[in-house]
Amino acid sequence: MIETVFIINNTGEVIIEKHYQGVLSRTVAEQFWAEVLAAPSRADLLPIITTATHYLAHIFREDIYIVAVLKTETSPLLVFEFLQRISDIFGDYFGSVNEAMVKEHFVSVYSLLEEMMDSGMPMTTEPNVLKELVKPPSGFLAKVAAVGSGVPSSADALPDGQMSNVPWRKMGVRYSSNEIFFDIAEEVDAVIDVNGMSVTFSITGVINVNCKLSGMPDLTLIFKNPRILEDVSFHPCVRLARFESERVVSFVPPDGEFELMRYRVNQQAQLPLYCKPQISYSGDHGMVNIVCGTRPMSGDMRVEDVAVIVPFPKSISSTTLEATAGKVKYDEITKTATWTLGALSKTAAKVPQLQGNIAIPVGVVVEGNPNVRLQFKIPLHAVSGLEVATLGVAHETYKPYKGVRAFSTAGNFEIRC
Repeated sequence: MIETVFIINNTGEVIIEKHYQGVLSRTVAEQFWAEVLAAPSRADLLPIITTATHYLAHIFREDIYIVAVLKTETSPLLVFEFLQRISDIFGDYFGSVNEAMVKEHFVSVYSLLEEMMDSGMPMTTEPNVLKELVKPPSGFLAKVAAVGSGVPSSADALPDGQMSNVPWRKMGVRYSSNEIFFDIAEEVDAVIDVNGMSVTFSITGVINVNCKLSGMPDLTLIFKNPRILEDVSFHPCVRLARFESERVVSFVPPDGEFELMRYRVNQQAQLPLYCKPQISYSGDHGMVNIVCGTRPMSGDMRVEDVAVIVPFPKSISSTTLEATAGKVKYDEITKTATWTLGALSKTAAKVPQLQGNIAIPVGVVVEGNPNVRLQFKIPLHAVSGLEVATLGVAHETYKPYKGVRAFSTAGNFEIRC
């Protein structure tokens, strides 16, 4: 399994290293950095680098590389899931994942790496359990008090969750007000052709939970339309067998914030907005005409943070663009125009429009039209139509407050013109 984890900054310096199966020479880290320097860009760097004796799997966050060193072939998804979990834990503990954070909280970072893996195998990766084993950093005065009193930042005893059959939840949790909140966040990826028809269309979603429930509640989450969900992945607390047989999400939740599940919906959905770009070239000039408006929507639905991004060909000279609504900004270096509309009004008398001219150098032939990118946010609405029907609570006598909120955003949403 994993022999060593290196954390390397963007200059090739090893900031921290944790060995799980004997001390490993830093020569391996130097080999990794040589591959980084040889790659034309970070996007061209292979996620798994093979050397004569090791496999090097890595992820990049802000300005550091988190590298796992393996001697033998192992499931790559397991390794990358563990590296991602390291990044998530660091973000949860310290608020960021960068070189400054690692150096400032060196002892805590090393302690977390020690607790999360045992002899090269992932062991404790649940935030609630880790926070009992390694205390999260507090304010400056608390740190001074801890140092002055000699109180260690790590726990002296195993947390209760380590000895139960639900290690993700602490024992004896008590709240004066019991409540649980669900956030359904969806992202739309699509390619729309010149006729307004979908070439590809998919929706990816994630459900995040903030749980403040006392005791050991057993929850049952039922959706109105669970059959639309595909490629579903769950938090370990979910009983997978019951979902596969009944399409019901049954689980004992961790305490606090956690990601309950991810899913994909591949069926077409009607969006509450449209964008129709027209870009043409003729000789030494071109024409731009883009309209972006709303379709009929229900009374409480609205569209916000709308922006249209037009990456023009590098061969053009310049553009002159005017918008009837919002603001348009053209970047001469990247040859990209950004039309920012903000919130679209359902009752606007005129549809927002962007018009203008394109200047093309003499003798230059512009090949093809760019794909226009559309950005938007639809608050309080899941584009897929996913809705929560009921949430049942068992093994506890209280009736908690339950809140569900949804919103949708554009992911890689392109329109051909």
